[in-house]
Amino acid sequence: MFFHRDQLSFGIVLPAQTRTLADVQFDVQLGIAGHADRLGFDALWVRDVPLNSESYPDPIGHADPWVFLGALATATSNIRLATGAIVLPLRHPLHIAKASLSVAALSKGRFVLGLGSGDRPSEYEMFGRDVESRKALFQTHWERLAAALRPDQAVINEDGQVRGDFAIRPSLQGTSIPMVAVGSSAQSLEWIARNAAGWMTYYRSLSVQKDRLTLWRNAQTKVTTEFRGFGQSMVLELLDKPDATYEEINLGGRTGRRGLIDTLSAMREAGIQHVAFNLISEGRPATEVMDEIAAGIMPALR
Repeated sequence: MFFHRDQLSFGIVLPAQTRTLADVQFDVQLGIAGHADRLGFDALWVRDVPLNSESYPDPIGHADPWVFLGALATATSNIRLATGAIVLPLRHPLHIAKASLSVAALSKGRFVLGLGSGDRPSEYEMFGRDVESRKALFQTHWERLAAALRPDQAVINEDGQVRGDFAIRPSLQGTSIPMVAVGSSAQSLEWIARNAAGWMTYYRSLSVQKDRLTLWRNAQTKVTTEFRGFGQSMVLELLDKPDATYEEINLGGRTGRRGLIDTLSAMREAGIQHVAFNLISEGRPATEVMDEIAAGIMPALR
């Protein structure tokens, strides 16, 4: 995993391309993924966007996450591959289990399963689901999925019965696939702390995020003694001006190298353990920005 106490790890959100009405540029993204792997980034994050519409703020035509992950698994060697996040109530848990085990095997154990609930009523309607049922659906699907991904696998039917006459292959290699909650998923923090290996949430100013971290720590003490990680996504426009001060933008920040080091150091001190960069490459190629992060920022924070 990429969650560690008192440490900060770094991920890249894919696709790392201009947010315009365009499809994923597969060759470019696989090249970026391989570059991130060689530079020592800790994770690549892939979204699950079943349907594009005006209600979804990102106009990119995202690829199917499982197809994309399969390609990423063969294009990389060391970096973790994570979903941010599979829309759990809109996908069958046994299908997710099959895909997860396949990606875990193909990537030799580098897969992290991030799961969210989604919140677009129109998308739920298209899939014949009631958005108001997402809390209960998320819990029941999580339970069936977790059972299917354990080393002592249990395949559970719609009635909650274990069916020993069925198995999902390929077999799990090594330990269980980490399951991470992304966003609140309409759940309490106690539920997330009890069931998930970690919690990935959205960018907030650090003063606000510190309050969330306090709630998260309190929730953990109520339900578990095990370590649970905390991470966040972050839109980043890294300027080619090292001394540019940090300025907050929507869901992230615009800054130079020194401002980013100071900001990330404060995040680490607050208890954030992973940051997934959603790169805005206005005038700078994503690979150039990643080079600067790897050479001038990551070493200062590890």
